[in-house]
Parts: sequence; structure tokens; C-alpha cells
Amino acid sequence: MIGGGRYSDDFNFEGQVHLAFLRSPYAHGRITGIDIDAAKAAPGVLGVFTGQDMEADNVGRFETDIPLTELDGTEIFKTRRPALPTDKVRLAGEPVAVVVAETAHQARDAMELIDLQVEELPAVVTSLQAVAEGAAAVHDEKPDNCALHWENDTPDAYDAAAAKAHKIVKIELINNRVMPVPMEPKCCIAQVDDETGRMTVYAPFQGGRRVQGAVADFLFGGDGDMVRHISDNTGGGFGTRSKVYPEIIAICYAAKKLGRTVKWLGDRSETMVSDYHGRDQVNRAELAFDENAKILGYRLETLTNIGAWVTENGARLAIDGGGRILGGCYDIPVLYYSCRNMMTNTVSTDTYRGAGRPEANYIVERLMEKAARELGIDSKELRRRNFITTFPYTTQMGMKVDCGDFAACMDIALKEADWNNFEARKKESAARGKLRGFGLASFVEGAGGRPEELMRVRFEEDGSVNIYCGTFSHGQGHATVYSQILSDKLGIPFDSINLIQGDTDTAPAGASGTYGSRSSQMGGVAILRASDIIIEKGKKIAGHLLQAEADEVAFEDGNFKAREGSVTMQEVARAAHDPARLPDGLEPGLDETYHYKRPGGRTDQSFPNGCHICEVEVDPETGSVELLAYSAADDCGTVLNPLIVHGQVHGGVAQGIGQALTENLVYDEETGQLLTGSFMDYAMPRAKDLSDIKAEFNPIPSTNNELGVKGAGEAGCCGAPPAFVNAVLNALEPLGVKHLDMPLTPNNIWHAIHGAKNEGGPA
Repeated sequence: MIGGGRYSDDFNFEGQVHLAFLRSPYAHGRITGIDIDAAKAAPGVLGVFTGQDMEADNVGRFETDIPLTELDGTEIFKTRRPALPTDKVRLAGEPVAVVVAETAHQARDAMELIDLQVEELPAVVTSLQAVAEGAAAVHDEKPDNCALHWENDTPDAYDAAAAKAHKIVKIELINNRVMPVPMEPKCCIAQVDDETGRMTVYAPFQGGRRVQGAVADFLFGGDGDMVRHISDNTGGGFGTRSKVYPEIIAICYAAKKLGRTVKWLGDRSETMVSDYHGRDQVNRAELAFDENAKILGYRLETLTNIGAWVTENGARLAIDGGGRILGGCYDIPVLYYSCRNMMTNTVSTDTYRGAGRPEANYIVERLMEKAARELGIDSKELRRRNFITTFPYTTQMGMKVDCGDFAACMDIALKEADWNNFEARKKESAARGKLRGFGLASFVEGAGGRPEELMRVRFEEDGSVNIYCGTFSHGQGHATVYSQILSDKLGIPFDSINLIQGDTDTAPAGASGTYGSRSSQMGGVAILRASDIIIEKGKKIAGHLLQAEADEVAFEDGNFKAREGSVTMQEVARAAHDPARLPDGLEPGLDETYHYKRPGGRTDQSFPNGCHICEVEVDPETGSVELLAYSAADDCGTVLNPLIVHGQVHGGVAQGIGQALTENLVYDEETGQLLTGSFMDYAMPRAKDLSDIKAEFNPIPSTNNELGVKGAGEAGCCGAPPAFVNAVLNALEPLGVKHLDMPLTPNNIWHAIHGAKNEGGPA
């Protein structure tokens, strides 16, 4: 490490002032008054603002544009969230007022002088509470708390298939609530130009056009030219850095009102009660099998807890995110899927690494493992019988999986995991009084995100080349991979290429950003296409230099060749900046932007897949579990940089193991207070919780983009949770433990062991 990183908190400006948020201590209640007089009179205070101030100034509100409807055509219930509430507080930690002062300490001290008066109402915390009869309404306009009950169809087709079934296997699962944890908590600086009134916003983000657009819409009448966004290092994104939070709007509002540079750095506890959370589902699922253990149909009923506000993706994740690959790697002839999106007095859930796909894979893999036990078939054999083998394959949710070899991935993983010698290792553990378990999970996930992206490639006069990115790298190694793509395509030195990103003044107009494992297949392809345009222009310049027609010029390995002569790409690039060396009518420079639109739109995504295997050891006396070995076989399509892809797999696995083993956001079900609001209570996985990870590839190039890439960033989160839980259940099977919900803490495992004994299981 050389200490060269620059995070948002590293930006400081002369004359900047500081902001603090007053956050609601109540999970649910009507605001009856906010007395700010004492705060306004406190030392150093420059301004105190509430939702009433913002409403009086016609500041916009957050409203989802999700185009989802119920079967009868009823549209999703759309909340209109103000940056600061005016009528009700709907979650503990919701910002309700801001104080701006000369120093951060003065702002916090004054914030504590605000008297917030609230008529407290009953809190609804879980999705099961929200759906219960008589539950309090989070939003008065929607007394049943259901923002959307989405179904892919009626259950009639599944019921007909199930009626012919030899065996129906059922399961109920909880996918626990977790949170993304970037290294730097939320931070934002809003700076106003004294002369023009233009605002520059510094905040960690995965694609600044969203911040620019939101601030422009809320505060500048939609004039994007009045807003600039800059993001440097983020310390990880994981989806949470792709959201525009109310805090950003409130900070920008305060800066505009005061004409000062306003800075806010939230602490970790603020981040935990305000950054969007992830997962949080209750699932009831069943698979119908024929007498040959082939799947006849799949029924899934899901309750999602989307929190207090309907956000950009909260209600979409289980439908468009996980829904696209709901059946995993398996041939599902008939599907009935019901998803109720329930609003509660908690932080909203939204995109978190995997964005619905880990949940979907977890359900079907737990089901397949249980089915193998009930059918008396080896779980590997059951999977082989039901794998999709003919491609392209269109899922029941309308997604077209273009290619894959799921059985080959499983074979590679089994070899890496040394499956053939597992029984010997199991006996060795038993000799020490421990239970050893082996669990696998096959998975597929859809990657690609929004189907448009722009990238710009520009040759400079000094011979360097700049890539101006529509995507944003926050740990994925874009500077390396994009430079590889461009260097290989144009035959130019790798070290001459620079990545320019994180500034809306330089990013191509209309750029999207980075999420959904989309950057290589969208940004990378856009770089290729821009390079093709550069080559065609280069042929005209080279032909002029070589006294040949452009159609006589060939380009290969970084050289333009015609007749007996040749010139390099660098020589052509230098000539491109000299009008005297150009053919008539040709504009100087080599500078091209390509707007790539994926031909099939949403359906022609890529489908990374793989098989992950865990080996664990459980201490039956204490319930503690140790991850002994982890083997991963991934089909990420073409692997552009093995070291980076290994890193992506390892990171995803670590986050998946975190959810399965240690992480769990817990609210008090009566008061709605977050009980796990610090790292003293919310258990992040540590190095001791992980093992060495063997990662192998089974690359089958995607047919949906010319690079053949499929994405790698979220696969680990899809494979790790079911593989880990399946392994622990395999270890505990001799004790009669048949079910566990994440996280598999020692306490939960110990209680499951003793519960099985009390129910007459093996002693």
C-alpha cells in the first residue's frame, strides 16, 4: 500500500462548514412539532432546516419508476419520500432536521438542542407482522402494507403438474437481513460556485450521473448543467453506493440556501441506520417430482421486507433480480411465483451484491438438497438429472440463458474438493469428537444490468490514450482490464493508457455506472466498438501517409499496412493531431465515443454460473462451526484477467459466508429499534471465519457479447450461502437436525441440536 487513495472525506475546502442530522429516535409516529429555536441560537450555527423548509422551497421527492403491476393490472404503490419528513417518521434513524455550523462539533451540539415532538404509533418490523391482520399502516394510504403482490401467472398450471407428482418436497426459509459495509461511511460535500451558482457534489458513488440528475431535478429545475458530481475512492460499493440518499439532497439544499461549502461525514452507526439494507425474505417453496426424480414444477411464495419506503429496486429485486433465474440451473417446466412486497418501519432494502440472485439460488439449492434426502437419491445425481443441458434455454420468467455446462462445473468443483476422500476425513473428525460435513451448491445468475453504456477513447498529442468511462471502478480493476482490452485491440503500450472516471464533467453524457456485474460486457464492448471506429479513421490517415487508398490499408498488431510500407498506431495518432498531415476534409484527432446498446435489451444478459463446495466441521458440544475448505468452479465466460477474477470470486464468497455464518441485522419487534447498530453487535466475518479458497474456471464464452464475458463480481454471494448451510446440515444429519436458517451462529446450531434431541432425534 502506498497511501495514494483519496476518499470523499479527504476533500476539504477553505471556508467549508459542517452539517449534522437530527435522526428520529422513534420507528413510527406523527410529527406534532419541531422546536429549533435553541439550536438556531447555539454557538457557530449558520442554519437549521426541516422538511417544512424544503417543502416551502418546492424541493422534489423520491419516487420509484418501477413499471410493475399485479395480475389484474394494479400498479405498484409508489411512495413519495421527502428528504426530510413533514408528517410522520417511519423508521428509527430517519433524518428529520439538519444543522449547519462552523465546526462539526458545534453542529452536533446544536443538533441535540432540537426538540422533536412525536405522537408515537405502533411499529411494524417484520414482513410477517406487516401482513398480519390489524397491523399498523406504515403509510395511511396503504393500510394493508403491501406495496405490490406480484405473480407471474395463476397457480393453475403448477397445481395440474403437482397433481401428477410422485413426490412434493416443501421448505420454509428465512433469508436474513444484512447490510453492505463500505470502508468509508457515508460522506458528502456540496460546494456552490459564488458566481454561477453551479454546485459540485463530492460523494462516494458507483456512477455519478444519478447524483447529478437527482440534485438537478430536486433543486435546479432539472438543469443538469448546474450540477457536477465527483467521486474518487469509495472503499467498496456493493450496490449501496448506487443509491441517491435523502441525506445528499438535504446537504445540497443547505449549501444552496447558505451559499457555503457544506460537509458531512456520517459515523458508522448513522450509516447502519440509514444505508439501505439487503435480503430479508420469508420463503415457502415446493418442488414437484415425477417417479424418475425429474422436476415437474416449482411453486414459490415470497414475502419481502422492503422497509419504510418503496425505493428504486427494493420491490424489483425478488422479481426482476432473483426472478430472472428463479429455477437456478434446473429445467423447470412449470413455475408459479407469488411475491408480496411488504412495507415496514425499518430501513428500506435495496440492491446488495447479487441483488436478488443469491436469494433465488439459496431457495432452490436448499430445496434440492432436501429433495435428495426425501427421495433417497444422492444430491449430485439429483442435480445431474435436472440440469439444463440444451441451450439457449428460456426460463419461465422469460430470460434466455445462452450457454453453460453446469455438470462440468460440478465435476471440476468435486475434483478440487477431493470428494472421493471425504469419508476418510469425516472419520478423522469423528475420532476427535467433531462432525464433518460436505455441501455443494450449483447456481446461475443473470448479469449485465441496464442494457446501455457509453465509453470514450481519446488519443492525446503526447501519445497517451485516455479512456473516459461511463462505468465506475470501485475495486473491480477497471484500469487494468480496460487497458488490456484497448492495448490488445489497438496494439498500443499498456502503460500509455489512462482511466478517467468519477467526474460528470468528463464522463460521456448518458453514462450509467457500475452495478450488476455489467462493466466488462457493457463498457468493455463499448471500448471495442469505439476502437473499431478509430481504426477506420486511422486507415484513412495511414493511407494518406503511405500514399494508398484507405481501402487498401490493413490493420494488424498495432500497425497499418499498405503496399510495401507500414505505420504504427502511435504514428497515425501523432499525425491525427497535425492538420497538415491529414487528408482533405478529415477532422483532426482520434477521439471516439461509442453508445453501446445490447441488442436483446434486458433479456440478452449474460449468465455466470458455477458450483461451489464447502467442507465444515461442527463441534456438537458448543455448536461452533469451522469452515475447513472451500472450492469454487465458475463459468464467468471469457476470463480477461485471472488474478482480478479470482479476487472477485474470493470477495463474493467472503460476503456470502458472512451472511451464512455471522451477519444478521436485528430489530426489536416491539419498538422498531435497530439492535445491531454497531460492529459490537453486527458481526462482520473475519479472517478466522474463512478458509483458503480454491477457485477454478470453466470458461464458456457468452454468445451475447463479442468479448464473451459473463461477469464475476456477484457469483460468490450466490454460491456460498447454500453451499455452507448444506454442509452444516450434512454434518448435523446424524443428530437429526433437518433445518437451519442463517446465520449459523454457535447459539443457533446448539439450540437446533438440542431441539432435535428433545423431539426424539438421535441422542
